[in-house]
Amino acid sequence: MVYEKVTKFYNSYKSKKCVIGYTHENRSIYAMHVGSDFGKQFIAVYAVHAREYITALLALRHIKEGVKGGGWIIPLLNPDGVAICETRDPMWKANGRGVDLNCNFDADWGTGRLNTKKRGSENCIGDYPLSECESAALVRFTLRVKPAVTLAFHSKGGEIYWEYGGAGDERGAKIIAEHTGYVPKKITGSAGGYKDWCIQKLGIPAYTIECGDDSLSHPIDKLSKIKECFGLLKFFTERYEK
Repeated sequence: MVYEKVTKFYNSYKSKKCVIGYTHENRSIYAMHVGSDFGKQFIAVYAVHAREYITALLALRHIKEGVKGGGWIIPLLNPDGVAICETRDPMWKANGRGVDLNCNFDADWGTGRLNTKKRGSENCIGDYPLSECESAALVRFTLRVKPAVTLAFHSKGGEIYWEYGGAGDERGAKIIAEHTGYVPKKITGSAGGYKDWCIQKLGIPAYTIECGDDSLSHPIDKLSKIKECFGLLKFFTERYEK
């Protein structure tokens, strides 16, 4: 099980680390620091959507590969949802309460084209912005760290979303594209995501990376299927400050 793998990794991790919060089912949301404590910091978050849990394993690889500069990696934002995906419903995307975490942030909340208040596998916005333990914990942690940039690793599609409401920094998307071959893209009809909140409310560059070719099926079962993302965080941090 993915949560157990991440927990074991976290327990053995020797550098700076913390639990940023707990889920409704009392699972820990782990964060591990990589690189230097000094200078501009980043936040990278993975497994926001349950069926995209392959990105949690990508996070562990990114930690082992290291970075230039420093920042925080949150490998598994949605452990309750991943447990549902692994045991009951392989297409489950939401958290354990049936709320889609990437629709629950305070950035034009509830205005997305597919948004609904009906709980289920996907698209439910929750009762109000940051109603969920996971999204609220990530916002608190982000405000505490004050990152210069954030990255959210999702799957699949081979695309990089970098813009929201006419704002954003395409420069970082081009760096990610250089390493992965993915396509920088603007999207419409979407709101309430972590990237959206970072751009709109914090005014910082933020990127959503859809790992893996769109021909892959959810859930992606092997890390090797998104091997183009190996080394990506190190590559990005080496070039972003140049």
